[in-house]
Amino acid sequence: MTATHLDTRLNKYISETGICSRREADRLIEQGLVKVNGEVAGMGVRVSDADKITIRGKPLRAKPKAVYLVYNKPIGITCTTDSAVPENIVDAVNYHARIFPIGRLDKPSCGLILLTNDGDIVNKILRAGNAHEKEYIVSMDKPITDDFVAKMSAGVPILDTVTKPCKVRKIGPRTINIILTQGLNRQIRRMAEYLDYRVTSLKRVRIMNINLGHLKPGQWRYVSEEELGLINRMIAGSSKTEEASVLEQPKAARQGPRIRDKAPAARGKPAANRARERRGAAGAGRSGSRTAVRTGAKKNGR
Repeated sequence: MTATHLDTRLNKYISETGICSRREADRLIEQGLVKVNGEVAGMGVRVSDADKITIRGKPLRAKPKAVYLVYNKPIGITCTTDSAVPENIVDAVNYHARIFPIGRLDKPSCGLILLTNDGDIVNKILRAGNAHEKEYIVSMDKPITDDFVAKMSAGVPILDTVTKPCKVRKIGPRTINIILTQGLNRQIRRMAEYLDYRVTSLKRVRIMNINLGHLKPGQWRYVSEEELGLINRMIAGSSKTEEASVLEQPKAARQGPRIRDKAPAARGKPAANRARERRGAAGAGRSGSRTAVRTGAKKNGR
């Protein structure tokens, strides 16, 4: 959560001013529209606040003040900054400046997600090796057994790996509380499916020290000064290397959705169950003490 740039890649430097995405910055650089200290910049150039950067002959504006938001994502909102995707999270939050989500929640899931304009914090929070906790309340399609809790806690083979041990508590006949330090693709749903359970609802209630609290679906608030200070202390020794963050995950997890991971016991299941599984596989703050709750675009504030 730094306020200045020290030897940053040019495309990242440009994107963090909020004028465009990193990919769009790459296109501007490739087209020769970006100059650093009066010379046309090439791909991979590194810059600092001391450099004079222009785009199409106009000075690049200063990086805006860092913003950190807590948002209660409703079911049906997609965690993407792509404006072409209906019900995308940026439109749903309807914030006045460019922000992006830290991580994601599946479209059928709901609950806490953080949004920011600070690219440096993203990998520090998300990288599994940094062991930052994420807590969920999850309901299943049938009663929870002690065996299910034990196996979920110990680790489940999915996506060509075995999930890290996690904390799982039964809190209702069909509901668990689960705390992960990992973020594999559709991890909880895949873990449950391997054990012949199906997730019927999934809600994230905490990321590190940030709790969802009483935010209603579609509402957001700024991260408080106190919360921000604790996050800074928690991530002080965390790696922010994007490549290391990606490579740390197994290859199958990096490749995104794929055909579900079948448990050996899946053989011989009734045809109706197998059909259901196939259908499931196919769909695979401004920092400050302000805590006022805001609501995003009205169409998504349900």
